[in-house]
Amino acid sequence: MHDGAAELICFCFNHTRADIERDLAQNGRSLILEAILSAKRMGACRCAVENPKGT
Repeated sequence: MHDGAAELICFCFNHTRADIERDLAQNGRSLILEAILSAKRMGACRCAVENPKGT
């Protein structure tokens, strides 16, 4: 059976659906998203390579 909470959402930084849901519940907004966007601005995103489905 597929566990949706364990579904990997961010392949670059290994964030799961559960991580993001917990982040939203704890902070009222996604600090994970903010961190990902910041890292992308610095060139640290490797989605095209890390995500098996592509970008």
